[in-house]
Amino acid sequence: MLYGAREFYRTHPVEFVEHWIDTYDPRNAGSDMPTRLPFIPFKRQRDLVEFLLACLDGEASGLVEKCRDMGATWICCAFSVWLWLFWPGVSIGWGSRKEQLVDKIGVPDSIFQKMRMIVMGLPREFWPAGFSPKDHMTYMKFVNPETGATITGEAGDNIGRGGRTRIYFKDESAHYERPELIEAALADNTRVQIDISSVNGVGNVFHRRRMSGKLWTPGKPVDRTVANVFVMDWSDHPAKNQAWFDEREAKAKADGLMHVFEQEVKRNYSAAVADIVIPGKWVEAAIDAHKAIGFDDSGGWMASLDVADEGGDRNAFAKRKGVVLKYLEEWGEQDTGQTTRRAIAGCEGHGRIDLQYDCIGVGAGVKGEANRLARDSETARKIKNVRFVQWNAGAAVQDPEGYVLARHEKPDRDTPKNEDFFANLKAQGWWALRRRFEKTYRARTEGIRFDPSELISLPSDLPMLRQLQQELSQPTVSKGSRLKLVIDKNPPGTRSPNLGDAVMMLYFPCKGQGRPLEDWL
Repeated sequence: MLYGAREFYRTHPVEFVEHWIDTYDPRNAGSDMPTRLPFIPFKRQRDLVEFLLACLDGEASGLVEKCRDMGATWICCAFSVWLWLFWPGVSIGWGSRKEQLVDKIGVPDSIFQKMRMIVMGLPREFWPAGFSPKDHMTYMKFVNPETGATITGEAGDNIGRGGRTRIYFKDESAHYERPELIEAALADNTRVQIDISSVNGVGNVFHRRRMSGKLWTPGKPVDRTVANVFVMDWSDHPAKNQAWFDEREAKAKADGLMHVFEQEVKRNYSAAVADIVIPGKWVEAAIDAHKAIGFDDSGGWMASLDVADEGGDRNAFAKRKGVVLKYLEEWGEQDTGQTTRRAIAGCEGHGRIDLQYDCIGVGAGVKGEANRLARDSETARKIKNVRFVQWNAGAAVQDPEGYVLARHEKPDRDTPKNEDFFANLKAQGWWALRRRFEKTYRARTEGIRFDPSELISLPSDLPMLRQLQQELSQPTVSKGSRLKLVIDKNPPGTRSPNLGDAVMMLYFPCKGQGRPLEDWL
């Protein structure tokens, strides 16, 4: 029976955790709950084990973006012990920013003490032959005497310098002081690097890897060319509901710690960044706003295409009906012709539709491909309903003599004119999108009534919604050399917000620039 159990658990890590591993929660002391209790993973924790296995099998890097108290470190510790027991000769590395966070004997908050508690809580039948806790679970090092498997720990700038590993876990990696040194050391010393952290502002290595990474889907293979991203949101925890969230938010407001709440609970990278164009809480208020406020998707369809520049940039395509965002897609194809045809295919079935596209640089090729398709009798019929609208981010503002704000649906002459306030069309477009989100936020939180055409709604089941949220709150605003408002889409350490740009263009139509294909011939 023992042989059969070992063979079963060798390929079933989730079941091994669920059947035999305990966890520890000192907050239960003095209550009806024990401080030491069976570790029964909830759904997202089970997904995390699958994610770690996928990264291990595919020899790809992974990144776990989490809010606090999601049990991510406990799961990774349990996974490490499982590897140590069932993968002969495996070498596992663990690192964190401070040595006492990696190992402090007797302190359960440290990583290695968690793993000691896990091993000591196992039935002795699962211990390796010849194993002695005193001899084989020393300071920052576990040794399996039966198979030679090891778990070793490192801290600070020494992370990655202790030798080669099959998999390396970097705990709270967004908080390292000199992450570039660690990356250089780990590059050739491990096949699988797993970054685990809550968020800590923009521009650091963790943030850059997260923004350039690819969200992993359960059951799908990993991508070896980028960091595979696994998100653990507070809403994934079965014990955390809206009442819990509201209570935590109210306390944070009372304590003057909303920036901490934004980072630790809502995973808002921009919480501590000044001059954000669209605050994260405004974007969140727009999720399912049409349901919460009570408006629908009345209106026509519109589409937008942000064309990828050279290098690692990606194309982004978006559609809306009325003011409700209906579709988002991103892909890495660099051929402008294929990108154009893919966007046209996305416009089918909606009747007459405007497709706003970034016409500068590589995007200029969209017009050439559209002309070619229009000359062909086969394809011309398929795209006759698509009207291409050129969107030039560096162009002059629209309605230059108009005023920035309106009061009771009339121009507010106490505000600047558009030509005096905005540096270019990009600044005007992002500011208009900001106003949509602001009005939606106020309508939802203050009960103020606005015309639905001035609002925006992001359906909660929208693919890539999490990524869009991050990108919408990435750009910052400042005054340029001519004291006009300019937008910085790429603060240091960030990549171009392609989805954000597509949505911005989608909700700020260029007037008078759209031309049917037949007009171009």
